[in-house]
Amino acid sequence: MSLRPQTVPSVPEETARIARAAFPKGNLYMQIRDEIGILLTDADFADLFPNRGKAAYPPWRLALITIFQFIENLSDRETVESVRARIDWKYALSLELENSGFDSTVLCEFRARLVAGKAENSLLVKSLQMVKMFHSLFSNILILFDLVNLFIPAI
Repeated sequence: MSLRPQTVPSVPEETARIARAAFPKGNLYMQIRDEIGILLTDADFADLFPNRGKAAYPPWRLALITIFQFIENLSDRETVESVRARIDWKYALSLELENSGFDSTVLCEFRARLVAGKAENSLLVKSLQMVKMFHSLFSNILILFDLVNLFIPAI
C-alpha cells in the first residue's frame, strides 16, 4: 500500500442533504465535522506508507473511523458496517451515499502501521485535541478514557 496524499474533500452535496434531512439538529458525528472540520490529513500519516504500490485507503479517514469505532465500542466488522450504512458517518467522512466501504482487515492493517511507525501517540494527541475542542458534545467523560486506553496499553 502506498500513500498518495490528497486534500480532504468536502461533504458530497447529496450526502449532506440526506444527512441534514435525517438529523435536522445534527448529531455527534455531523457536529464533529461541522464544528471541528477535519483535524487529520493524509500528510499526518505520510511516513507510514511507501511512495510506490497500490493506493491506500485515505489514512485521515481510517484515523477518524478508528476514533468513531472506540466511541461506540464496535468491532472492526461492526465499524465497517457503520461506514457502509450510517448516513451520519458518511457525512463526517465525506463519503458519497453509494460508497460501499472497505474490508475490515484494513482497520487492523492501519493500526499495525501506526504501531510499527510509532505514530499511535500522534493519533492520541489529535483525538485529545478533538475532545478538547468539542468537549460539550462529549457528555460522557468515559469516552475520553476509552480514547486514552486505545493508545496507551495498561501497565
